[in-house]
Amino acid sequence: MEITIGVQNLTREIVVETDASAEEVAAAVAKALDGGTVLDLTDHRGRRVLVPTATIGYVEIGAEEQRRVGFGTI
Repeated sequence: MEITIGVQNLTREIVVETDASAEEVAAAVAKALDGGTVLDLTDHRGRRVLVPTATIGYVEIGAEEQRRVGFGTI
């Protein structure tokens, strides 16, 4: 699943590819914004991404299903 984080005062977004479900990511974001100081996510390679909650502009949670690749019939 792809998560896009917009950070205040930066032109680029942070994009994290994770194996967590949409509910787990939403819970982590809600917990961080509810009084935490850092949004802590782990990507699919095991790397941790820490974003201070004071600088988060938005969080976009992508769809859980994988995109199809190829020229198959519809």
